[in-house]
Amino acid sequence: MKSNKHIYRKNFSLIIVFLVLISVTFVIALFVSYNLNARYVENEFASKKIDVLEQTIKPYNDLFQNKIPEITSYQGFLDSASAARYADVVFHDYSFVKVVLFYDARIGNQRKSAINVNHLGISVNALYRFIPKDGEVSGLRILNSDEMDFKQMALKLSRYISYSDTTRSSTQDEIYKTFYDVKPGKISYSNILRREDVKTFRELEKQGNPSSFYKQNMMTFLLDPYLLKVKNSHKELYQSISIQPVVYDPIDNQNDDLITEVAFPGAFSDYKLFFRSARGYLTAEINRRFAPIGAMVLLIYCFLVLIGWLIYRNLSVNLKMFKLQYDFINNFTHEFKTPVSVIKIAGSNLSGDNELSERQRKQYGRILNEEADKLNELMNKLLSFTQLENRSIHIKREEIDVKDFASKYIETFKLKYTDFKIVLKVNDVKTFYTDPVLLGSVFQNLIENAYKYSHPNKKELLINISHEKRNIIFSFADKGIGIQKGELNNIFKKFYRIENKYNQNGSVGLGLAFCKELVNFMNGEIIVNSRENEGSEFVVTLPYEN
Repeated sequence: MKSNKHIYRKNFSLIIVFLVLISVTFVIALFVSYNLNARYVENEFASKKIDVLEQTIKPYNDLFQNKIPEITSYQGFLDSASAARYADVVFHDYSFVKVVLFYDARIGNQRKSAINVNHLGISVNALYRFIPKDGEVSGLRILNSDEMDFKQMALKLSRYISYSDTTRSSTQDEIYKTFYDVKPGKISYSNILRREDVKTFRELEKQGNPSSFYKQNMMTFLLDPYLLKVKNSHKELYQSISIQPVVYDPIDNQNDDLITEVAFPGAFSDYKLFFRSARGYLTAEINRRFAPIGAMVLLIYCFLVLIGWLIYRNLSVNLKMFKLQYDFINNFTHEFKTPVSVIKIAGSNLSGDNELSERQRKQYGRILNEEADKLNELMNKLLSFTQLENRSIHIKREEIDVKDFASKYIETFKLKYTDFKIVLKVNDVKTFYTDPVLLGSVFQNLIENAYKYSHPNKKELLINISHEKRNIIFSFADKGIGIQKGELNNIFKKFYRIENKYNQNGSVGLGLAFCKELVNFMNGEIIVNSRENEGSEFVVTLPYEN
């Protein structure tokens, strides 16, 4: 039966499905949000024209509702000079008024020129025509007073005098129907009669006294809609706005521009506001409004992609850690099995029935001691590493002679490996205050590492110890196989092993990681400089205390 080398559920397919799902959702979200935004802008194009109309027609409404009713305040005593001043203000404030006609009327006389209803005559005493000219008002008295506007207003006034209810105030609707006359391009207005005036005029109707009369004022305003100032309060929607006759229908819309219109009220009812925007103009506004929405959707998408990437990275790290631990257990088991097997064989020979010579007995005893030392060293390294990670080890500093300290370990390794050539150089430093056990572990691991990863015929190591400012520097330079550039960031990781022929047997991936933990624990640092097939240099820097 075939066994799996590594059994680890990666779930990378779920990450791919997750990324595909959020990518599809991202595209759909962009598509839907863009279409909704486009529809919203097009709806605004059709509805915001009311805002433009209100802003454009605002001066007209002010004239109609506020300025024209001021005529009533004169109560019929408005003369030509006062009318000229009034017209001057109107021309200045309302540029769309092109002519003002002032009727100086009389009520009560029975002249032939008067409009007579129930023995009450309404006639024009004088008619003045005012126009703006060079920033001033030009007035002209007109002799021919046969005006249809005046006749219609006079008839309304006569009916009001005859039939109005003097026991109450007139309603706004009655005032509008009687004292206003709104036609395309013009507004006529007569000053509003008081209830006392109406009673007086009714007495005149009964008495029929031709010698009594009262003054009445009336004005007609001729308007030009093309002089209205179009106020485009939504330039982002409307590329051009023009005033056109209400019957205007464009026939040159070859570019398929967006158009809409809205009619003017009142005296401008024969005209309308005509709105036109090119497709590209409105598309630019759609894109402008969509930009923050798209950016927000993109931000959410990037956030979800980042989450997916973090999950993928964690799975990759976990997979790598699983592999490292798997290899560590295999190698560690192998490291235990070898000395245990040797000890078992030696023990079996010692306990056998055959008599052993003194030489054989000593040889088996030496083998047992060596293998026991290997087991002890392996257990101590694992235990020490665990203690370092948990910070359960305390530094016990003492003064050491640097040269003697290093020479002791060098001699030990020379006895252990007779083909190992080690050279020691000590510069400008004699003693060093440190924990000899921890520093010794660093020496042991780095020297062992140098021997292990050197060519069989080139087992050489240069140990250089020097003093630099407030630090002491230990350099371990070998002429071994070197380390690939891509592996330099990984060699100090726990359980990490470089895959090559030199560590197929006996490496558990703790040596350099153990060294780094030791150096960090002693407030130092360790770095490596290496070139493949030329050798490596490990540099340990520790705070110097003498």
